[in-house]
Amino acid sequence: MTLLLQDRDERGVVTLTLNRPQAFNALSEAMLTALGDAFDALAEDQTVRAVILAASGKAFCAGHDLKEMRAEPSLAYYERLFEQCTNVMLSIQRLPGPVIARVHGLATAAGCQLVAMCDLAVASDDARLAVSGVNVGLFCATPGVALSRNVPRKAAFEMLVTGEFVSAEQARSLGLVNRVAAADALDGEIEALVASIVAKPRVAVAMGKALFYRQIEVDIESAYADAGTTMACNMMDPAALEGVQAFIDKRPPAWPSVPHAAHG
Repeated sequence: MTLLLQDRDERGVVTLTLNRPQAFNALSEAMLTALGDAFDALAEDQTVRAVILAASGKAFCAGHDLKEMRAEPSLAYYERLFEQCTNVMLSIQRLPGPVIARVHGLATAAGCQLVAMCDLAVASDDARLAVSGVNVGLFCATPGVALSRNVPRKAAFEMLVTGEFVSAEQARSLGLVNRVAAADALDGEIEALVASIVAKPRVAVAMGKALFYRQIEVDIESAYADAGTTMACNMMDPAALEGVQAFIDKRPPAWPSVPHAAHG
């Protein structure tokens, strides 16, 4: 069985589907390798406009493969495993295009971390999310890094120390997911989001995404300095020059058809 399915439409929208339904799409070492390789390859492909991260079966992702983890109880192994997982999570941010989590069923522990690391997330109304490692004696430390950058501090800590589930609507109110839709309307909701993104110039989105994550981690003066340089570089791009001129001329923009590499 292919662990990670990949599909691409004519717009450059790529859907990656976790495909271990019998294991609730647990992140085995092989699954992490497949994800990391896919994200790294897509990051180099300038025709990619957006990535949808989906899953087969009844769950989005149940987190790490605990059977696999328990089979090799050594510190060196666990350090390598969590380093591998961290690299996969960070590769999501390195992708120039937005990554959208399509969340259904359960998203627990490192599965919830995946949702938090994606740039955007749309969940079905029956989805449930948790950082539940503490229930088996393992505090979700690495998922907590992503979670605490999405939701308020006290809410994140409560989820981490109780391991309790939050509903899709609770996740939306906390900022962990952007939108919630009925299961039969989930793909339509994601398509509406994707269509809005791909209607914009790729270069502006790519530059903006890179800047967005850089500026969050620094002081405000450094953030403004970086943002100003990014906007200046963005303004020199043909897409921005065309967009501004179209606004002045009161006409729709004719975006350049050839993709440009992101700056900054």
